[in-house]
Amino acid sequence: MPSIFTRIVDGEIPCHKIAEDEHHLAFLDIMPLVEGHVLVIPKVETDYLFDMDEQSFRNLWSFAYSVAPAIRSAIPCKRIGVAVIGLEVPHAHIHLVPMNHVGDINFTQAKLNPGHERLAEVASLIREKL
Repeated sequence: MPSIFTRIVDGEIPCHKIAEDEHHLAFLDIMPLVEGHVLVIPKVETDYLFDMDEQSFRNLWSFAYSVAPAIRSAIPCKRIGVAVIGLEVPHAHIHLVPMNHVGDINFTQAKLNPGHERLAEVASLIREKL
């Protein structure tokens, strides 16, 4: 059964897209830790990040590197935090999280529920900075 992220890549589930190329997709987390929380994924489903071949791994990080400055420019923050957890969805992904405090990237805290309209606004703000 395809992961939820593969279903997003295939267009079965909508997302608030930030950036895309032939092999990668960046989109807003719909239950973010903080506003502007972006997920970066390879389009080819691989459960574990370190099971990717080395070039695909490097390309994924390079794609994330190209997205992070746009997030930082659009969302007031001191840093963009990076996390790779990989337990909740069996599809390799990188979390890019705007941070002003270390607690902003605490995955045990309550998630936001911003709603479709606000997510669309935030995605537009970030895309404008790409």
